[in-house]
Amino acid sequence: MLRALTGLLLLALLGTAGRAATPDPADWDAVLAEARGQTVYFHAWAGDPQINAFIVWAGEQLQAQHGVTLQHVKIGDTAESVARILAERMAGNADRGSVDLLWVNGENFAALKANDLLYGPFAESLPNFPLVQAERFPEMREDFTIPVEGYESPWTRSRLVFYFDPDLLPEPPLSMTELLSWSQANPGLFTYPRPPDFLGSTFLKQALLELAAERAVLYESVDPAQFDAVTAPLWAYLDALHPTLLRGGRSFPGNGGELRRMLGDGEIALAFSFSPAEASAGILAGELPPTVRSFVPRGGSIGNVSFLAIPFNAPARAGALVAANYLLSPEAQARAYSPEVMGSTTVLSMDALSPADRARFEAIDPGPATLPPQALGDPLREPHPSWMEALEQAWLARYGVR
Repeated sequence: MLRALTGLLLLALLGTAGRAATPDPADWDAVLAEARGQTVYFHAWAGDPQINAFIVWAGEQLQAQHGVTLQHVKIGDTAESVARILAERMAGNADRGSVDLLWVNGENFAALKANDLLYGPFAESLPNFPLVQAERFPEMREDFTIPVEGYESPWTRSRLVFYFDPDLLPEPPLSMTELLSWSQANPGLFTYPRPPDFLGSTFLKQALLELAAERAVLYESVDPAQFDAVTAPLWAYLDALHPTLLRGGRSFPGNGGELRRMLGDGEIALAFSFSPAEASAGILAGELPPTVRSFVPRGGSIGNVSFLAIPFNAPARAGALVAANYLLSPEAQARAYSPEVMGSTTVLSMDALSPADRARFEAIDPGPATLPPQALGDPLREPHPSWMEALEQAWLARYGVR
């Protein structure tokens, strides 16, 4: 839906979205006063019960501490909310929008920012923003190569991590080439989510980063004239891999949750997630065998930051600012870090925290299958957001119809 709207409607937008003079996040006392009593409609992916439960908890804290009601609007795809914001803009709705706060990154942020559909800049004026130490960690100011420029606030770090059952797979494959060789020797023990599920699409990008002759082109907008040549190694790889997959590659799981269930049920021996703590959370929940462990490929894996953005016409802007700042607080970030809660990797820099706030994190056991930061190594940067859409469309054209 977003693809069609982006292609046909976004370029037709007239004028620019008005920037609200207030609230001013630099005057935080005024923001807090204005936010009290507001209801913030938070559009966030609802595909994980742990995340949903965390948002309920965060809402309870916001109500108790600031008198702000956080209403989780559960969505399956961020593109749905982006399309709604666009439709409101097209209808001339400048200040009565239905979305106050949006969990977003990648191609969806790129579309919103390019078409002036965001409130801000606000992020670097939030009281908790200095805790991310953006001057040390430039990924806090870049979203899939697109400069953030204060139009979204960091919320969570994500990192592609593979996890496996040693009883079925004693030595995991540490590269895409090794994965193919292992899957050919052990057919039916691996699969990946069907694109455009974000995890399945990330698998395509991870493979392309390893297999492409030249990575630099992936950090620029897709050139249709070069697309076939750049992606040819990926399609050759998948043509060889698919016959070895579970069900012969004739069908794919719908999402990461289904992939985790398959590994827990012994259908497959290898899975992957964008959360380094997912395997530990699955063990603690009794969904995965206690022997499951995690790894990253030898050449590294994709990492990114998820952000929170406020649409240009959000009616509860002050409440949204307070919610974004609270979700960036050491209290909220430490709770989300626990594998028993959300298993989220924090965006906060431990060097920026007080001893008491560092102790919040140090007291948390990350879980038996969670890799320490030094084992994760440096992340591979996300390609330009245009590659996500182009790869998904090409995958669906090649493999999507059976």
